Amino acid sequence: MPSANVYLTFNGNCEEAFNFYRSVLGGEFSYMGRFNEMPAYEGSKPIPAEDAEKIMHVCLPISKETMLMGSDTGGEWAPGYTQGNNFSISLTVSSREEADRLFTGLSNNGTITMPMNATFWGDYFGMFTDKFGINWMISFHEEQKQ
Repeated sequence: MPSANVYLTFNGNCEEAFNFYRSVLGGEFSYMGRFNEMPAYEGSKPIPAEDAEKIMHVCLPISKETMLMGSDTGGEWAPGYTQGNNFSISLTVSSREEADRLFTGLSNNGTITMPMNATFWGDYFGMFTDKFGINWMISFHEEQKQ
């Protein structure tokens, strides 16, 4: 069974927001990475200086089962950003097959923004907006046994 978490997207103030959430919810970040830490890949554009220190991904565990996750958006990553649509449901699954099944089913008649693929951070991952306008992320941690 997949685990579900909320993934929040911010327009440049993700770090401020997550520091606030941590001050209220407690705990420590299990990960915080910035866009300037992303490795270059074939066909990628350089990160603009104004986006370099923005948050690429942050995780704040809020219970044994649940994490609050987020990132900044901006530039080419933000063509559809509107406050109010800045969240996704993030499903973490136990196999590639389950990831593909959920991705294919839930994205049917929707808009795929990132097809399922291996990522530099080690997950098999994809993103889409379903036919009802809800944003989804599907992830399988490759180091898990299938």
